[in-house]
Amino acid sequence: MPVFFSSRAIWLRIACRRSLASIFLFCIPAILLLLSAPPTRAASIHGFVTDATGARVSGASVILIANGRQIASALSASDGSFTMSTGKPGRFFLVVSAPNFRQVDTPDFYAGPLDDVSRTVVLEPAWARESIVVTATGTPTPQPQTSAATNVIHALDMGTHVDLTGVLRLMPGVSVVQEGQRGAQTSLFIRGGNSDANKILMDGVSIGDLGGRFDFGPLATTAVQSAEIYRGPNSNLYGADAASGVVNLTTPHGTTPFPSLMLEGDGGNFNTSREDAELAGARGKLDYLGAFSWLQTSNALPRDAYHLASSAANVGWAPSGSTQIRGRVHYGVSATGVPNAWNFYHVADDATQKDQDLYLSASISNQTSASLHQRVLYGLARKREQYYLWQQSGSGAYDAYGDSLGQVVTIHGANGTSATGQAVLDYAQTYPYNSQLASNRDQLLYSADLAITPHLTGLLGFHFEDERGLENVPSYGTHETAERTNYNYIASIHGDYKGRFFYMLGGSLEHYSLFGTQTSPRAGVSFYALKPRAGVFSGTRILFNYGDAVREPALTDQFGSLYQFLTTHGYQSTAQQLHIGPLGAPTTRTYEGGVEQSFLSGRIVFKTSYFHNQFGREIEYVGAQLLPNLIPGLTAAEKQTLIDSLKALGYYNGDYGLTVNTQAYRAQGVEASVQSGIGHNLFLRGGYTYLDAVVQRSFDSDNEALVGGYAPTYNGTPIGAYTPLVGARPFRRPPHTGYFTVTYSTSRLSAVFNTAFASRSDDSTYLEYADANGGNSLLLPNRNLDNGFARLDLDGSYRLLSWASLYVQANNLLSNQHMAPIGYPSLPMTVRSGLRFEVPVRRRR
Repeated sequence: MPVFFSSRAIWLRIACRRSLASIFLFCIPAILLLLSAPPTRAASIHGFVTDATGARVSGASVILIANGRQIASALSASDGSFTMSTGKPGRFFLVVSAPNFRQVDTPDFYAGPLDDVSRTVVLEPAWARESIVVTATGTPTPQPQTSAATNVIHALDMGTHVDLTGVLRLMPGVSVVQEGQRGAQTSLFIRGGNSDANKILMDGVSIGDLGGRFDFGPLATTAVQSAEIYRGPNSNLYGADAASGVVNLTTPHGTTPFPSLMLEGDGGNFNTSREDAELAGARGKLDYLGAFSWLQTSNALPRDAYHLASSAANVGWAPSGSTQIRGRVHYGVSATGVPNAWNFYHVADDATQKDQDLYLSASISNQTSASLHQRVLYGLARKREQYYLWQQSGSGAYDAYGDSLGQVVTIHGANGTSATGQAVLDYAQTYPYNSQLASNRDQLLYSADLAITPHLTGLLGFHFEDERGLENVPSYGTHETAERTNYNYIASIHGDYKGRFFYMLGGSLEHYSLFGTQTSPRAGVSFYALKPRAGVFSGTRILFNYGDAVREPALTDQFGSLYQFLTTHGYQSTAQQLHIGPLGAPTTRTYEGGVEQSFLSGRIVFKTSYFHNQFGREIEYVGAQLLPNLIPGLTAAEKQTLIDSLKALGYYNGDYGLTVNTQAYRAQGVEASVQSGIGHNLFLRGGYTYLDAVVQRSFDSDNEALVGGYAPTYNGTPIGAYTPLVGARPFRRPPHTGYFTVTYSTSRLSAVFNTAFASRSDDSTYLEYADANGGNSLLLPNRNLDNGFARLDLDGSYRLLSWASLYVQANNLLSNQHMAPIGYPSLPMTVRSGLRFEVPVRRRR
């Protein structure tokens, strides 16, 4: 207690022993003087320092920083605890270091004059990188305490990349497919799952289309601090669509005690230019960040120009050290040419795709007690996609139906097959042709995590979603809408036993208006057979995971389903009579086991795991002439009833496809990754994945011979024109993928070298009935149709002055133009260079 405070108290005690008059004359003013004294109790900052396994670290240096100055310091005690006082309210962060560990700067926080702030600081090994992850358990947890396959892409890994297409490839178990050049549709496949089986989050809010589809093409890295990729089903925490994996993107917030302005500008080949501005800072209880970027490029193909405008903001207010209110928003507007598969036509479509994507979240987080943390989160997503085919394009040649043809080309498959001819580019119809797709989602999430004991944490939560969707195709007179109301209750526990055995057990009860009630359990364990220590073999960890998941059908799947087709066209009685119901929920079940081994006192960390995923009730388009043979148990009369219904609606004779739950496949494989740090500046990591995926059931491709004895072949080799055949691999999922990256950083220089590779994969040209004669001469065998590739990228930055840097980024150094699916040439080598200015906006005194 300060001396002046003690002297006032002694003086008051003496004064109060006098007479009543003395009390009146002396005690009352004394009390008023004491009460008028400024508050002297400072905020208390305390907590523990642990390593990544949860073991307490003693002797760690803990420094409290505010406004760039050291306020207080402490050494962690034998039990890892530390305590210090702030002296005054404000924004602070901790700098913690210890021998054999990397120095850690914690996120900043606000502490008021009477706040009691608790922080647990997890130190990383000096050589490896082990992040705090959230997607595995729902609460921040060090990676070594989870059994889940989770990796984090940090800001340094992103460098000056303008999108996530390249950096997402730098993960085990993933495959990225971009149908064209910059801005083109980009899909992510995780461990063999479909591209619409992933949950994509922005700050915990779902931002995918209804049904899980997500296009990474028009998503900028502007105001994206990191990307956490969870590989495996996790519907018990995140609901439908988290069937193959979860990608959680996070937005940074302001930290400097003054406004800090960052400006970037660069240019490169293919008429590429990019400008980026960011203003961020923190003052008292408030922190703020605003960002805007503009990118434009012509790409390397005709009619393929692309531009993207992105803006973002993050504002937080901390009324006390235990409560935080935060709002975040991202808005992107893009337009890109869609020249189509150039190698099939050598003529570009006069087409454009436009996207407008708005993501917003608002949250209140409260540390109710030392053991209870609660959060309420509201999320909003508004997505608009418009496609325009402005006019019929082509070479000037037409088929007998008036459809325009491309040039005479020879199509070469990576499997050595080829075909020569002219393909139908645009069909004879009214132009311009346009389609519009909208996905609207409002979400409310509540979660509470309770530290039941120091070794056991429980999580309870409730999620509610209101989804509205629209598909509008004026050329076909189609205007369909959908509304879905979903909610789920979640419960899970995770903890450890003696810092050696870590476990997670959870489940959810989910209700979906489209297909009813589901349950999604998940469990995982991690056991240290050899705890981390010094030596050649410095830690052995054994892992196991199990999980179930579901996903919602996409809007286009729902609108194109056999059930909705019949019921919306007045054939409800036919659907009831034949027991045709709505689309069901595609399902996933996974088993995974692996081992993580550290070498040379943690300087090298090697991890490998085996996974087995079973995907059931998958959705596929089945031709109308096949559908009557699909439904089991139909009598000849009932089949004829369905045929008559489809004929009356014009679908049977044209053999148009409708969606049903008829496909199943499994995907198993092995992932291996290794990372190592060399000194304090050099970090290396690499990985390889072997994927063995095979289709077990597919009604469409394998039953085309049922009607008219017809199925497409290439010199006797059966072909799946739109979906793979039974026994074949799912399309666009290469069996071999890998990556290697080297990161070097000093106070002035940072450089990142990345390489990603993939083997050949199965695919189709999709040119069924699409040659000049309406035949299939341009179909090629599916096996190994897409080329393998290796992509090399180099990113470097050099600080010229304390506030100015020069940066260069070169992508696809080998100019490999076969990284996209067959028919789509990839963007050749691109080089961009520019300047970055980071200017503190300080007030003059």
